[in-house]
Amino acid sequence: MTDIIHNDSEKRSEGLFSCYSHYLPGFKGMFAVLIMFLIGNLLSMTVLLGLKTLIPEMNDSIGTLVSYPLLFIPAMIYAWFESRKNKRGNLPAISVDRFEGRKLGLTGTSLTVVAATIAAAVVTEPIALLLPPMPEAIEQAMKSLTEGPFLINFISVSVFAPFFEEWLCRGVVLRGLLSKTSPVNAILTSAVFFAVIHMNPWQALPAFIMGVLFGYVYYKTGSLKLTMLMHFANNTMSLAISRIPSLKDVDYFFEAMNGWSYALAYVACLATVICAIIIIRTNSVDRSSCQTEQEPE
Repeated sequence: MTDIIHNDSEKRSEGLFSCYSHYLPGFKGMFAVLIMFLIGNLLSMTVLLGLKTLIPEMNDSIGTLVSYPLLFIPAMIYAWFESRKNKRGNLPAISVDRFEGRKLGLTGTSLTVVAATIAAAVVTEPIALLLPPMPEAIEQAMKSLTEGPFLINFISVSVFAPFFEEWLCRGVVLRGLLSKTSPVNAILTSAVFFAVIHMNPWQALPAFIMGVLFGYVYYKTGSLKLTMLMHFANNTMSLAISRIPSLKDVDYFFEAMNGWSYALAYVACLATVICAIIIIRTNSVDRSSCQTEQEPE
């Protein structure tokens, strides 16, 4: 391992995530975090059921807004406790969020990864054709995330989801795995984890592919804020499209375009993703060795 002492500006950049820097879960730790997430799921459903019982007329979007963060509370408490315990034991730490860019800088890298995210959403779309029709219950649950009051949907879909899911899947699981196994294994495993927490295959398969992209960016840049931005771009695009009247009943891009237009758009998006990956690879720090931080006594 390579020991890195961060300067004050780098310390400040990690902000509220610094309390998790000493927790580096391996494969067993990943399953412990998953169990905490499932406990959070039960907690969230219990609270949501209680709210619907007390307020029968409550909008589903409001219920989601209140209950969604509860999914992650047990995992956050568990990771904080483990990090604090490891810190007392003088175990090494790895920053949860530390941008390591070169020529592009933060602005250029941000524009690159957002373009890659939007393009990847188009590239992954044909995967949906491999799946059977979505059950009505799941379809209604997903529509509740986009068809309620816009501000409430925006907070749930574009703010809460990127923040909590990226903290868990990249900031905790992937960061820990990168310190225990090869980058390829770590990225693929964390992408599977990302898919699993979506709890249904209609979201899980696209989430796996997007998780690989998010994971690669996190591996190469060390920036959790960048993957949160990517997640924000993906979710906000879906939310915005659902609000366009002419596209409201369109589930896929190819339904709104003729064959040749869609084919050209698909090739252009695929090329965008490939170019973005090359740019990130050539302009970011090589993180093939685990980077640790020694905190002052």
